Amino acid sequence: MSSSVPRLVIAAPSSGSGKTTVATGLMAAFASRGLAVSPHKVGPDYIDPGYHALATGRVGRNLDAYLCGAELVAPLFAHGARGCDLAVVEGVMGLFDGAAGEGELASTAHVAKLLRAPVVLVVDASSQSRSVAALVHGFASWDPEVRIGGVILNKVGSERHEGMLREALDASGVPVLGVLRRVEQVGTPSRHLGLVPVAERRGEAVAAVAAMASQVRAGCDLEALFALARGAGALPGDTWDAAEALAFSPPPPLPVPVPGGAAPRPPYRAERARPQTPDGLKVAVAGGAAFTFSYAEHAELLAAAGAEVVTFDPLRDEELPEGTRGLVIGGGFPEVYGPELSANEPLRKAVASLAESGAPVAAECAGLLYLSRALDGLPMCGVIDAKARMDERLTLGYRDAVAVSDSVLAEAGSRMRGHEFHRTVVEPGAGVAPAWGLRAPVRRVEGFVQQGVHASYLHTHWASAPGVARRFVERCVGSWATAG
Repeated sequence: MSSSVPRLVIAAPSSGSGKTTVATGLMAAFASRGLAVSPHKVGPDYIDPGYHALATGRVGRNLDAYLCGAELVAPLFAHGARGCDLAVVEGVMGLFDGAAGEGELASTAHVAKLLRAPVVLVVDASSQSRSVAALVHGFASWDPEVRIGGVILNKVGSERHEGMLREALDASGVPVLGVLRRVEQVGTPSRHLGLVPVAERRGEAVAAVAAMASQVRAGCDLEALFALARGAGALPGDTWDAAEALAFSPPPPLPVPVPGGAAPRPPYRAERARPQTPDGLKVAVAGGAAFTFSYAEHAELLAAAGAEVVTFDPLRDEELPEGTRGLVIGGGFPEVYGPELSANEPLRKAVASLAESGAPVAAECAGLLYLSRALDGLPMCGVIDAKARMDERLTLGYRDAVAVSDSVLAEAGSRMRGHEFHRTVVEPGAGVAPAWGLRAPVRRVEGFVQQGVHASYLHTHWASAPGVARRFVERCVGSWATAG
């Protein structure tokens, strides 16, 4: 099945040029016209999609050629954009900046080529005039397979400044599709890992998105932008579907030996049928302001594997959802809400009790901190025999990982790609049975596997390995049967 949804990729020469303002403003402006707008973000970022969702009323989805593989970018896009009138894809970093040492892989340019989508270049023009033409010409000619369909000039100081910029760009062959004046920063405050998530400041975030939309409506040619999007044409290939991914996903790569790890077992074979699960099998997923990092496809895969996915808020709920037989705790900012999380002792005890029962628990990054004995000296769940604390150093980057220990997510020796993004430290960094072996930037093991618990700093995207969701739900079934 092919996708013919009109689409634009919003890119920039570098970070800080105004991509998020323009992309989110465009999403909101087109949505206010009654269009169904599908929001997407290049790369592993969890925070921008929250603003995109607020702008469009639809789930913000990531397109990451490193985490998921280039072959899944178009199918995942088509899945998210199904039935929409327009898709807007916000890029990451500079247009041609990809995974370190991997060429164009996972760059905005790479994703634009995979989507056969025109690119709109957002240029910070605050400190230049005629030089803008050289910059735009360089980006437009660098890779002939990347089509720069237009430019939006940001932080323009005056009508005179705009005139100089337009005159310089007349000879470039790249049309000016918008000019945004230099104004006070739209209210999107940042913190130690980027923008403050929508869930933490919903009222202010609504106002910020409205301001972005107003700025874009006033300064951009929406008709010309929509015409450019319609010129993208059909995108051939399949549309990703969680149930089909579970049924027809190929077996994972052959296991590889891990120094110091368990002996690899034969690879997990994917069944070509929907797993049989008891009615009412519940997998609880942490949400709320403290746990905002999650990919929509994870819940979709769990549901396709037969689980009833229910969300709970560790800041407010004192009990896990009734009947919970599996627990997923993703990323977020528990360090910001440490006192509140610690004060919710009934829920901390419920989580510890569930883990002690052997039920599957999958925790990533923030989830790892929450399962530890303490975070910055405040008691947490005590599931993992480790302590966590804030750190000045930012740990950031893609990772190639190998499962060291057999767990509810993967068999020892299975390969996965992931992403680390945190300013915290867990001591010790790995348990007796580590979760992952990482190759770069330093060879090391990290994370914890014990009973049904898999806790690690590594963020992964399960669409790249649907068997993870099936394996997790099957372990939930087994745990339920044992408990019953």
